Amino acid sequence: MRRREFISLVGGAAVWPVATQAQQPKKIPKIGILWHAGTAEEEDALGFRPAMFAGFAELGYVSGKSARFEERYANEEAERFHSLAAELVRLKVDVLVAVTFPSASAAQRATSTIPVVFIGPSDPVGLKLVASLARPGGNLTGLSALATDLTAKRVELVKEAIPGVSRVALIYDPAVPNFKFEISESGIAAERLALSFEAFEARGAHDLEHVFAQLAGRGFGAVILGISPVISREKKRISDLALAHRLPVMGWTDPFVAAGALMSYGPNWPALFRAVPPYVDRILKGDNPAEMPVAQPTRFYLAFNLKTAKMIGVDLPQTMVTRADEVIE
Repeated sequence: MRRREFISLVGGAAVWPVATQAQQPKKIPKIGILWHAGTAEEEDALGFRPAMFAGFAELGYVSGKSARFEERYANEEAERFHSLAAELVRLKVDVLVAVTFPSASAAQRATSTIPVVFIGPSDPVGLKLVASLARPGGNLTGLSALATDLTAKRVELVKEAIPGVSRVALIYDPAVPNFKFEISESGIAAERLALSFEAFEARGAHDLEHVFAQLAGRGFGAVILGISPVISREKKRISDLALAHRLPVMGWTDPFVAAGALMSYGPNWPALFRAVPPYVDRILKGDNPAEMPVAQPTRFYLAFNLKTAKMIGVDLPQTMVTRADEVIE
C-alpha cells in the first residue's frame, strides 16, 4: 500500500496531504517520430516501426496511455522532411526521433533546443550532425548504421559469392553527401581484387532503366547499391530490373533481398530501431543528448535470396549460404 503522510491542523478536524503535487496526474511525454517512408504500412513491412514500438512498450511507453506519439511520414521527399520536422517542433514534442540522415538533417535545421534521437546516418560526424561520437555536443545523438563504411566489404563479398565475376558496378545517388566516399572505397576494393569497376549515377527512379540497360549491355557481372533514400524507395523496381537483365545485386540491408535482390550485407536494422527507445527514455528522465555517445552496430548481417540466384543462374558457394544470417528460398 502506498504510504501517505498527513499533517493535522491545530484545532481542526481536517487533514491534508503534504505532497499534493505528487498526487497530480503525471505528464504524458509527447514523442515525435519523423519516418522516411510514405506510410505506417511501409515502415511496418520493413520491420522498423514494429521493432521501435516493441522497444517503447518494453519501457512502459504505450500510445494513448503513458505516451503520446506524433508520427509523420516524409515519403523520402526532401521538402517533406523539412516541413514535417518544423511541424513536429511547433507541436512542442519532448523528444524528436529522426529516421535516416535526411530526417536528422531536417530536425537539426528545425530546432536547436528539442532533443533529437537519430537512427541510420552512416557518418554522423562527417555529416556534421554531431561534434564527435563520444560527445555529440548539441541537441542530437542516436544510432549510426555504419552502412557506408561497409562499402568495401560488400565488394569483397560479391567477389566471394561470384568467383568468376570480373566487372562490378556501383549505382550511386549524387544527392547523398557520402557518395564520393562510396565510389572511392568501392574502386579501391575492386582494384585490390583485380576487378574492373565503374560507378553509375541514378538521381531518381527515371534513371534506373537506362542504368541497368547500360550495365547489361557492357558486360558487368554484378551491381552494388549505394546508400540512398531513392535507392531504398525503389528497391522493388531495382530488383525487377536486375532479374530482367540477369544481374546479381548487392544491397545494404535485408529488405533488398526480400524485394528480390541476390544478397545484402549490413546492420540488423530492426535491432537498431529497437535500440532507439532507451535513448528517448534516458532523455525524458533528464540525460543531456550532448553527453550521450552515439551508438554503433557491432554485428552485421549477410542475407541471400536463393530463388533469385536460381533465376539469374548464380551458383552461390555453400560455405557462404551456410554462414548467412538469413536465406530466402
